[in-house]
Amino acid sequence: MGYFVYRLIPPRRTFAEDMTEAEAQIMQAHVAYWRTLADQRIAVVVGPVADPAETYGMAVVEIDQERDVRDLASRDPAVTSGAGFRVEISPMHRAIVRA
Repeated sequence: MGYFVYRLIPPRRTFAEDMTEAEAQIMQAHVAYWRTLADQRIAVVVGPVADPAETYGMAVVEIDQERDVRDLASRDPAVTSGAGFRVEISPMHRAIVRA
C-alpha cells in the first residue's frame, strides 16, 4: 500500500464563495462519494483547503498504485459532472501515520 495526495481543483478561483445551486448539488454527491471511501478506509483524510490563493479539495488516499487513485477520480461525481473540475494526483514517497 502507498499514500497519494488527491487534489480537486474547482472550475474557478471563487468557487467556494459563489457556487451555484447546481454546483452545490455536485459537491453534495462528491462529499457522499468520499465519505464512502473514508468508511472503507481508503481515504485517510478529506476536506477543503482554504489556501489564500484559492480553495481546493484535498484527500490523502491509502491505496496500492496511482492507477487505482485515477480510477477513484474517474468515479468522483465532481470530476464526472462535466462542470470543469480538475484532479492532480501526487504520490507520497514516505508517510508517517499515527497509530
